[in-house]
Amino acid sequence: MRTSLVRAIAFALAGLSTAAIAAPVAAPVEATTQLPRGVRPTHYDVSIVPHADKLSFDGQVSIELEIAKPTSSIVLNALDMTFGKASLTPVKGKGAAATPKVTVDDKAQTVTVAFDRALTPGTYRLSLDYTGKIGTQANGLFAIDYDTEHDGKKRALYTQFENSDARRFIPSWDEPAYKATFTLKATVPTGQMAVSNMPAASKKDLGNGLTEVSFEPTPKMSTYLLFFGLGDFERATTMSDGVEIGVITQKGKISQAKFTLDSGKAVLQEYNTYFGVPYPLPKLDNVASPGQSQFFSAMENWGAIYTFEYALLLDPSFSTVGDKQEVFNTAAHEMAHQWFGDLVTMSWWDDLWLNEGFASWLASRTTERLHPEWHTELDAVGIREAAMSQDSVATTHPVVQHVETVEQASQAFDSITYAKGESVIRMLEAYVGPDAWRKGVQRYIKAHAYSNTRSDDLWKEIDAAAGKPVTTIAHDFTLQPGIPLVRVTSVSCANGSTTLALSQGEFTRDRPNKTPLRWHVPVIAKTLDGKPSSTLLENGQGSMTLAGCGPVIVNAGQTAYFRTAYGTDAFAAVKGSFAKLAPIDQLGVFADTWALGMAGLQPASDLLDLIKATPKDASPVLWQSVAGDLSGLDGYFDGDAAGQAALRKYAVARLSPKLDEIGWTAKADEPSTVALLRSQLIGTLGTMGDAKVIAEARRRYQSDDMPAELRKVILGVVAYNADAATWDKLRAQAKAEKTPLVKDRLYLLLGAVRDDALAKRALDLALTDEPGATNSSQIIAAVASRHPDMAFEFATAHKDKVDTFVDSTSSARYYPMLARSSTDEATIGKIEAFSQKYIAPTSRRAADSVIAGIKYRLQVRKERLPAVEAWLKANG
Repeated sequence: MRTSLVRAIAFALAGLSTAAIAAPVAAPVEATTQLPRGVRPTHYDVSIVPHADKLSFDGQVSIELEIAKPTSSIVLNALDMTFGKASLTPVKGKGAAATPKVTVDDKAQTVTVAFDRALTPGTYRLSLDYTGKIGTQANGLFAIDYDTEHDGKKRALYTQFENSDARRFIPSWDEPAYKATFTLKATVPTGQMAVSNMPAASKKDLGNGLTEVSFEPTPKMSTYLLFFGLGDFERATTMSDGVEIGVITQKGKISQAKFTLDSGKAVLQEYNTYFGVPYPLPKLDNVASPGQSQFFSAMENWGAIYTFEYALLLDPSFSTVGDKQEVFNTAAHEMAHQWFGDLVTMSWWDDLWLNEGFASWLASRTTERLHPEWHTELDAVGIREAAMSQDSVATTHPVVQHVETVEQASQAFDSITYAKGESVIRMLEAYVGPDAWRKGVQRYIKAHAYSNTRSDDLWKEIDAAAGKPVTTIAHDFTLQPGIPLVRVTSVSCANGSTTLALSQGEFTRDRPNKTPLRWHVPVIAKTLDGKPSSTLLENGQGSMTLAGCGPVIVNAGQTAYFRTAYGTDAFAAVKGSFAKLAPIDQLGVFADTWALGMAGLQPASDLLDLIKATPKDASPVLWQSVAGDLSGLDGYFDGDAAGQAALRKYAVARLSPKLDEIGWTAKADEPSTVALLRSQLIGTLGTMGDAKVIAEARRRYQSDDMPAELRKVILGVVAYNADAATWDKLRAQAKAEKTPLVKDRLYLLLGAVRDDALAKRALDLALTDEPGATNSSQIIAAVASRHPDMAFEFATAHKDKVDTFVDSTSSARYYPMLARSSTDEATIGKIEAFSQKYIAPTSRRAADSVIAGIKYRLQVRKERLPAVEAWLKANG
């Protein structure tokens, strides 16, 4: 599953000379289950008849299962179902058929099939007739309504089962360790396209405008990977290594999926080579869907990836180079899951990162390999920062985390699972070397194909391939939370070599007196012009000898997951040579300086010194970081008119010359990094009150002079600074728009406004039917980006209505996250009260994290901003 994370690329590092440490051998542990043990499904025959107009469906399922010990009942998962006929038949004539009693437990999300006698061990076939619901949010079987240019409104059906929603579609053992094979049969309107994991085996005309479509049996897989789609679709295909690669879109949009189709062909070839195990299904479709979700952008259903249109299609009138990169990375992420997640699946949600961290890492690696012109290797720092933002407060959790409930499993899809998981993998690959890492991955995939694993199954294979203490390091970074802080305690140069003394603590934003944890930390360091050296920092202390003298860069190449604190003299040397650093290290120093400065571990004004030291010809990606950090500081000054005005004056003076240099018009063959910077500069300056940029954006909007690459950012600047007349015009455009990809964006912009009254109008609009069922929650979230307290209070006051816009996997975090940028201390109590009333005590991590974030922002405003204001007064 793909979430909204930045892209990155693994940096390969030469191996370190540390002896291998044998990993402890763990005793076999049964997979976690919330169902009684002793009954296991082996095959499902599923037949459904959807009634899209009534938002319901009829279902029949025949499950072949193995009973391992005597039992008088069979318990499986089911949700929002009504049951009819039920029967149990011994396979191959053993024993007698039984008619059971069926009881539903809505709270436990189970159905119990009970018998008047104990069933003896053996193989049986359980048959159930049932009816289910078709939802309007992305859970279970759901409907998406969308506009078309020529045929009015249409309705399409799709499924989304991760993590625990197959139980809305089939009574089943809806847990990852209960793998089975599936055959699916559907009765559908003649002329519509039905899609599933496998190719259609047969089609039968039933008359009365109906067709029965039967699909080939699937491989053995977990329930959450089953897929069904139905609608007025069209499909384009190509071949790659003997596999039919397809893209499926609403009719009329297939040309916009060409890039995804071509990319899929290249990525499949790359993965077949990397894994050493060919993709095992006969086809691999990517299904584009209108709409959106608060929870995900794409889902890795085996052989039938589901992706929202904004993450798959490229509209020539609207899409940017950034969109193109996201489309590629999303497709590469979901295709990586076909091995890491689908072929080999974690035993339980504790090890979700085995799916998501690896898919993210491999997608980043593949993006850089196949599109080096995008320079996505520089995104590694951004990915690390996404993880560290969450990992530096008390509400964080280990990468491998204990999950007990369905709601907790939903909350596991976060930056720790994705971004920290990816960052740790990048570090470990750098430590052992890319060849040894790949050999270990190949061993793991071959050893566990079609089965379930835990993290230690992977470490065992990496250890065997690498001959280094991978398990020891991996356990430190995945079984305990937090971020190592590597301090430079001394630097001395003699005889052309530099001796570096290091100590290891822990970086935390909200626990200054916390006793630090200990990690085995791979460290790479170099002098400015010297070659990298490496060591494994153990027991909190270490030293290194570096070639050459001069400024020292720790975590050179930024492959490792730790923060670096240089100390006053070492930082002054780095700052003095900042323009000469490699771009990846400039970004790393920027990130550490921001974090340490805001946490009070070095002067907060040091970041502004680095911004001042950034040369005009620096990497466009570094300039994006400059703009992003100035925008972040601007947010801290909200409510302080004088302080914000001083910062904005400096920011405009620093950023405007760079925008003037690259201009509003793209040059022929300019790097994609420049195009991305242009959009960021326009957006940042346009929201920081730069009159020149705002006027130009308005001029281009009024005259419809908006090239595709700038259309989104121009509309964003216009919407943010809109008056009532402009807001009304944008709304009229949204209502009239027939392309869902564009329509959804326009409605989102109606919430991303500065004016309080217009933000309130956007919230009121979100409660109507006008924006569409999947847009309303996003409009409220857009308002929250600038008016967090208003959005939170509005959403909680209208919770019954807003609940209909929020998919069940997001409910425990959607409401608290609306307030995440608040700086009002009173909001803390409101979030606590909401959590106590509506969120289970075991599912309050998101709420607690938002509260921790608000407390941190209040601390920054009180304790850090005075130094920023003093710097601005001296330098502005």
